[in-house]
Amino acid sequence: MKLQGRTALVTGAARGIGWGCALELARAGADVAINDRARTPRLDAVAAEISALGSRSWIVEGDVFQRSTAEHVVARAVQQVGHIDILVSNPALQMRCDFLDYDPETFSRVVEGTLIGGFHMSQLVARHMVQRGKGGKILFISSVHTLIPYARSVAYNAGKSALNHMAFTIAGELARYRINVNVIEPGWIDTPGEHEAFGDAVIAQAGASLPWGRLGTPADIGKAAAFLASDDADYITGMALRVDGGTWLQHARE
Repeated sequence: MKLQGRTALVTGAARGIGWGCALELARAGADVAINDRARTPRLDAVAAEISALGSRSWIVEGDVFQRSTAEHVVARAVQQVGHIDILVSNPALQMRCDFLDYDPETFSRVVEGTLIGGFHMSQLVARHMVQRGKGGKILFISSVHTLIPYARSVAYNAGKSALNHMAFTIAGELARYRINVNVIEPGWIDTPGEHEAFGDAVIAQAGASLPWGRLGTPADIGKAAAFLASDDADYITGMALRVDGGTWLQHARE
């Protein structure tokens, strides 16, 4: 229970990686405010899962891609929770298309969701942490797309790569406030979004092609988040932790 007494805010928590992070933070003892664009039965179910683990949960709905809504989400979370010790910033939007056919407006939307949404949430929460004067942990969910230029993902690749550099810049500026800022780079994770993009059959077969022999799970990413949010990671800031089962090593094998 390394996070006992800590409070966290997790965006995009209704499913996938955000869900995994919310549950693992709660399993480690944190109380968790969970955010998604709208309150849905799925978000209610996540809150119930957190409660079943013995932690408190709050639902704070709102689209964090937009500044005004992000301000509302952070203000409401602070009002309900009291203070925020941990932020897991997990906003993202992926639209796959060939570069030559990529719609400019879609490109802007993907970068906005992947990069700018992270800026809004981290700045707003960081201001709260600085004012409170007790440090904090900010975690950005990035991707191995920062290393591997996957085809048909030009906007997502660009947004996640920029997210990393933004996070490292923020880490340098916030170090004097003892706010750790780090990045988690998931590989291919078995999430509902991946099933929607590739189909169940492809996902079922994909794990065997990876160096670790399986796709990652939301819990794999959540456990990394729980570590980086704990005092065990006190001396780690401005770093990217790759949690990908060796995906980026795929072509280095014999």
